[in-house]
Amino acid sequence: MKKLYLLAAMALFALVGNAQKKVAINTFSGTDITKYAGAECDVTMNRLVFNGWNTIALPFAVSEAELNEALGSDCRLERLVGVDSNGKELVLNFQDCKSTGIEPNIPYILYYSGETGMKKLAKVAYLEDGVASLTFKANNNSAVVTMSGTKKRIEADGLYGVLAKDNSEAKFVSVDDVTGGFAATRCFVTVSTGNQAILKTNHLAEGEVTAIESVVKKGENADIYNLSGIKVANKVSGLQPGIYIVNGKKVRVK
Repeated sequence: MKKLYLLAAMALFALVGNAQKKVAINTFSGTDITKYAGAECDVTMNRLVFNGWNTIALPFAVSEAELNEALGSDCRLERLVGVDSNGKELVLNFQDCKSTGIEPNIPYILYYSGETGMKKLAKVAYLEDGVASLTFKANNNSAVVTMSGTKKRIEADGLYGVLAKDNSEAKFVSVDDVTGGFAATRCFVTVSTGNQAILKTNHLAEGEVTAIESVVKKGENADIYNLSGIKVANKVSGLQPGIYIVNGKKVRVK
């Protein structure tokens, strides 16, 4: 009998040990992810989504199908792939990446065509702790632009964000005077030259390339990034033909 009780207790312990932890992502003040990092969890997130462009960065992956289910098949997802300079303007190039879905700890802009309101996203997912950030140097300009995601509510001083009145085009503007700051899971932009720059958003289709005429020749030295914003080399020699980000500009290596 004691043996049966022991076996039952061991089975119960195994079930409890294997049970997925329930985690509610707080999209205002934030949720401490460190204690769940690397664990498969039963995740629930209720997020206010505005009609138009929103920003988003999450500690877990969301597939294209899951985005369509939560926000409709006409929702759009784009990530920063480079920065161009146009006189006094800095042009933020965002490219469609919906087919790959949301990757953990990557900042995005997200388009929603429905009515403004709370949207629920619930799934079993691995939570990843990390910093959501993409950085690019502007082409023909000394400015360095960084887009980051928030894990907890932060103040807005010195930052650029998308105000609700500007979200039809995802226009990033200085938000020094916004007292509400940035709530968790949102994204903001910083510019190394200060918050006096004029930012303009450019939307690119998936696979679209800007500056086709800019071809990097073999032997030239430059910081070279892939389209995910990861540095892959500092010279063209040895690179496979393809599209890369060089000095904040998309170029084709032949």
